[in-house]
Amino acid sequence: MRIIKYLFLLFLLSLVALTIYIATQKGNFTVKSSKVINSPKATVFGYVNDYKNWQKFSSWIASDKDVKLSYSPTTIGNGSTLTWEGSNDIGNIQTLYTKGNDSIVQKMEFNGTSSDVFLSFKDTVGGTKVTWKSVGKMDFMMKINSFLTGGTQSTLAKVYDKSLANLDKTLDFENNTFSVKINGIVKKLETFYLRQSFTSKISDITRNANVVFPKIITFCKQNNLPLNGRPFIIYHTYDTINDLTKVSFCIPIKEQIFTSEGSEILAGKLVAFEALKTSLTGNYTYKKEALEKTTEYTTSKHILIDSTFSHLEIFTIGKNESLNPSKWLTDIYFPIKPKVIPAPYRKVVKDSTVAAPAPSTKKSVEESEF
Repeated sequence: MRIIKYLFLLFLLSLVALTIYIATQKGNFTVKSSKVINSPKATVFGYVNDYKNWQKFSSWIASDKDVKLSYSPTTIGNGSTLTWEGSNDIGNIQTLYTKGNDSIVQKMEFNGTSSDVFLSFKDTVGGTKVTWKSVGKMDFMMKINSFLTGGTQSTLAKVYDKSLANLDKTLDFENNTFSVKINGIVKKLETFYLRQSFTSKISDITRNANVVFPKIITFCKQNNLPLNGRPFIIYHTYDTINDLTKVSFCIPIKEQIFTSEGSEILAGKLVAFEALKTSLTGNYTYKKEALEKTTEYTTSKHILIDSTFSHLEIFTIGKNESLNPSKWLTDIYFPIKPKVIPAPYRKVVKDSTVAAPAPSTKKSVEESEF
C-alpha cells in the first residue's frame, strides 16, 4: 500500500515538473511553407485574396464536413474576414493589408492562439512561388499540444504544406479549363448605366473591377436605383503594347438619371449597336485567347470592326454566382461596321429622265458618349 502511495506521489511530482517545464518553454513560434503553384501570379493572388475560395484549399476547413463558415460583407482585400467553427477547430482570419499580386498580410485567431500571417507571391519557373508564413505566440494548451505532437512548427507546417498542395490542384483544374465560342453577329440593345471611367493598366482590370463595381452598386442601393442586368466593362481604347486602356466600369440601371457635376460616378447611355459576340467560359485570364480567336474569325469572314470603341465585356457568370472559375462566363461584344447599301440605280430613258427617289429623312438618334 505504501509503495502505491509513493508511486502516486512520484507521478504527481513528475506531472507537476512536466507542467512547469512546458509552461516555462518559449511560446514564440514561426512557421514557414513554400510551394510552386502551376498558375500565373495574378491568378493565384486573386484566388487566395478572396475568402470564399478558402474552403477549397485550406486543409483545416476542407477536411471538416461539419465546419460552418461566415464571411464579412466584402470577402476580398483589406478588412475582409472569414470565421469558421468546426468539430475540432474554431478561429477567424482578417486581411490587414494587400499589395497587388505580390503579398497579403493577415491576423489569425486559431483555437485561441493569435498569429500574424504573411503570404507572398513571386513569379518563378513553372508558375508562382507562394510562401506562407505565420508568426505567433502559443498559449499553455497549445504548448501542451506542441509538446505531445512534436512541435507547433512541425504541426502547422504540415497544415500549410497540405493547403498549398490543395491550392495547386484546385487552380490547376479550375484555371486551366476554358473554352471560346464565336456566337456570330447579334444586336446589342440600348441600356442606361452608371459608370466610373479612367485609364488603367490592362493587367490591373480585375483588381480595379473588384473595387469599382461594389462602389457603384452601393451607390445604386443608397439612391434606390434598381439594377437592370449584369456588370459590364467598355474598353474605349485597348493598347496591348503599352498595357494601357481607357475603360469604363458600368452597372446597368432601368431608367436614365443625371448625376451631379464633379461626381466620380457618372450616368451614361449605351446606344443599340450590331456586334460580333464571343463567349469565354472559364477563368478571365484567358481573355487574350478569346480576343485572338475573334480576330482570326473576323479576318476569315471579312468582318470589319467599328472603331467606336474597342469592345464591351459582360460578366454573365462570375465569382458571385460560382466559386469555380471553370464555370465563369464572360460575353464579349465587338462593334462592327454596318454594311454599305449601294446607291439606288438610276435608269436613263430617251428624251426623259426618271429621277432617283428623294432620300428619306430619319429621326436622329441621341448621340452616344462613345
